[in-house]
Amino acid sequence: MEYFVGIDVSTTATKALLIDSSGTVLAVASTQYSFETPRPLWSEQHPDLWWDGAQKSIRAVLQSSGVNPAHIGGVGLTGQMHGLVLLDAAGNVLRPSILWNDQRTQTQCDEIHQRMGRENFIRITGNVALTGFTAPKILWVKENEPDVYARAAHVLLPKDFVRLKLTGEYAMDKADGSGTVLMDLKARGWSEDVLSALEIPCAWMPPLYEGPQITGRITPGAASQTGLKAGTPVMAGGGDQAAQAVGVGAVTPGVVALTVGTSGVVFATTPSPLVEPQGRLHAFCHAVPGMWHFMGVMLSAAGSLQWYRDALAPGMSFDELLKEAESVPPGSEGLQFLPYLSGERTPHPDPLARGAFVGLTVRHDRGHLTRAVLEGVSFGLKDSFTLIQNAGLGDITQVRASGGGTKSALWRQILASVLDVELVTVNTTEGAAYGAALLAGVGADCWPDVTAACNASVKITASTQPVQEEAEFYRKAYSIYRDLYPALSPSFRNLSAQ
Repeated sequence: MEYFVGIDVSTTATKALLIDSSGTVLAVASTQYSFETPRPLWSEQHPDLWWDGAQKSIRAVLQSSGVNPAHIGGVGLTGQMHGLVLLDAAGNVLRPSILWNDQRTQTQCDEIHQRMGRENFIRITGNVALTGFTAPKILWVKENEPDVYARAAHVLLPKDFVRLKLTGEYAMDKADGSGTVLMDLKARGWSEDVLSALEIPCAWMPPLYEGPQITGRITPGAASQTGLKAGTPVMAGGGDQAAQAVGVGAVTPGVVALTVGTSGVVFATTPSPLVEPQGRLHAFCHAVPGMWHFMGVMLSAAGSLQWYRDALAPGMSFDELLKEAESVPPGSEGLQFLPYLSGERTPHPDPLARGAFVGLTVRHDRGHLTRAVLEGVSFGLKDSFTLIQNAGLGDITQVRASGGGTKSALWRQILASVLDVELVTVNTTEGAAYGAALLAGVGADCWPDVTAACNASVKITASTQPVQEEAEFYRKAYSIYRDLYPALSPSFRNLSAQ
């Protein structure tokens, strides 16, 4: 029996997961930590936290599983995307990592578009420059911390810092690398045009690999720190969303991964480097070799329900709250909810967007409001589906749903009818870390390719079909929903200026 480890370097914890060659999870361990907000809109974390967490979590899964490290066939890596890790020539960290949720770089985003032309930048990278991405962070350091910039020699992403500590190698996978917006999306490599225009030395960027490729091997020093065997191969892996898609089996066109967590993510595999012309969708390389993906992100999905419960029904369980909504008909009798509680990203990249209930009457009670929240989030996710279909993907045949919001049968039914597609849940619940472990197994030849690994390991546990009468109703209600943001956007800006 051969075993594989997946390591997930997230914003709040480093997780290690151990699976066997049947894809069965044998052990999981996480080491928690926090991030810093030294100024408003800033978000930073020291890379040493990730390495410390990786050591502890790897040792924990080895101990709890009792697996002999000599039988581990490979290690896969995943983690939070876009975070900037700057190192000097000796590999020393020059400053805390600027994370994906840091918002300080709007000036640099505007500068990137000015230097390259917005349409040209989208054409090359598949994306607009957003504050969360890595490229504007590099420009920010150059313009605000020139002493740090002058000593820089290497750029890595969070999981790749852990790779460096494990293997001594500078490397990055193509899925995570495309999230720096420094890559040529079609060529699946660093863009000399972008790097030159932004005056970022090409030598700073590490070699790029496909998700299952071997990037290095565990060094003797890392072996003594983690308990892994020296010489164990470490595969490229993928950014958290690409690895999450592998973890639920969304690796072929037409099968979409939907995550309804605090935020909401729609992930669609594409067989070619499709680009949404206005950059309203993220277009990145997939962790599956030779594949790409679209990704739409809404900032407050299940987070909207969390806010609603805490603000308007404190003390109630979610089950109690959702039970009241079951008797409310689709459309909540003319009530709609805009889920822009934290601003929005897709399809409206607007930090000033706000949430709203629209259509309230004396007839509406708490059950109506609850259902309106579920429907409003579902409409927000449909925005991404609509963009993906219009950008050329074609038919969406199945949605593989995960995240806390999908535990509700009512919400799953609303989503299936709003999206008008079969919605399924699967047997794997560890998401990105599980996907990273599968990628390691493919790289170790346990499975011939990623699709085979997913087919062998990821099984459907439940299916929810759209109710056609509801689907037809929701098509009309969705058209009303789409009119609300353009109508209210001027008011959102005025309110934010007060």
